[in-house]
Amino acid sequence: MTQDGQTKIAAETDDRDSFMRLLGGRGSAIDASLPPIAFGLGWFFGHESIAIGGGAAVVVGALLAGWRLYRGARPLAVLISLLAVLLGALIALYTGDAADFFLPRLATNALSAIAWITSIAIRWPLLGVVVGTALGQARRWRRDRALLRAYSRASWVWVGQYVVRLIVFIPLWLLGATGSLTIAQVALTWPLVAVCVAASWWVVRRSLPAEHPGLRHPQA
Repeated sequence: MTQDGQTKIAAETDDRDSFMRLLGGRGSAIDASLPPIAFGLGWFFGHESIAIGGGAAVVVGALLAGWRLYRGARPLAVLISLLAVLLGALIALYTGDAADFFLPRLATNALSAIAWITSIAIRWPLLGVVVGTALGQARRWRRDRALLRAYSRASWVWVGQYVVRLIVFIPLWLLGATGSLTIAQVALTWPLVAVCVAASWWVVRRSLPAEHPGLRHPQA
C-alpha cells in the first residue's frame, strides 16, 4: 500500500473515531434509561402504585443528576433531565395512569424529529451543527457542498431514530402498557443510539467523494 493510501486510511479512521466519540452518547443514553426502569420496577413491585414508581424515578434521577454534576456535566442539561423525570411523575400522579409517566418522552421525541427535519429543510442539518461545533469548525463545514450534502443525508437517520420510538411508544401508551413501555424505553435508548451513530457514519462516508479529505478538513 502506498504512503498516500495509508495516510487516507488513517485519516478516515480518525474521522470515524471522532464521529463515534462525539455522537455515541453511551453514558447519557444509559442514564436516560435508569429513571424509567426505576419507575417501572417501583410501580410493579409497589402493587402498581404510581406514587412509589414516581418516587423511585425521581430519587434515581436526582442521584444521576448529582453524579453528572460531579463528572462535570453542564448544569442546564442536568436540570432539564431531572425536570423531565419529575414532570413525568407528576403527570402520572395527576392523571392516575402510570403510562402517562412516559408522555414527556413521547413529546421530546416528536419535537426532536420535527427539529431535525426542519434543520435539513433549511440546510442547517443538526448533525453538521453538532459535529462541526465539536470540531471547532464554526460555519466552515457549511461552505463545503459535499460535506453539507453528507450531513443532510445522514441527518435523516436521526429522524428515523425518533420516528421508530414514536411508532413503538404511541400504541403502547394508548394501551396503557406500563411494563412494555419500560422495556421499550431500555431497548430503544442506547442500542438504538448505537445503531443510529453507526448508520449515520456510513451514510456520511458513502455521500462524500473519494477524494474528499474528511470531516476535519472542510473544503471551501
